[in-house]
Amino acid sequence: MGISLVSGTASRSDCETILGELLGNLDWKLYDHVPGTADPIRAIVRIGLADCEEAISRLNSQEFCETVTTSGKIRLVRERLGISRPSRPR
Repeated sequence: MGISLVSGTASRSDCETILGELLGNLDWKLYDHVPGTADPIRAIVRIGLADCEEAISRLNSQEFCETVTTSGKIRLVRERLGISRPSRPR
């Protein structure tokens, strides 16, 4: 799931804390996190299919958060959000 967050903080750990409060007991994992300077934070969150509807509802109920796209393929979500694949350490 691709999301957009408007937040005064841009760190990955702060984003994980916010998502933890919103998604609570749902099975989720933050994959990509792209902080924006003037733009909202773009992030990719893995959500189990059974929890997808609930996660969308919880995230979109907040003024500072919006779901942008969903797909079963991380590659497609990255494309839709304009996020390049992070390089792997060698």
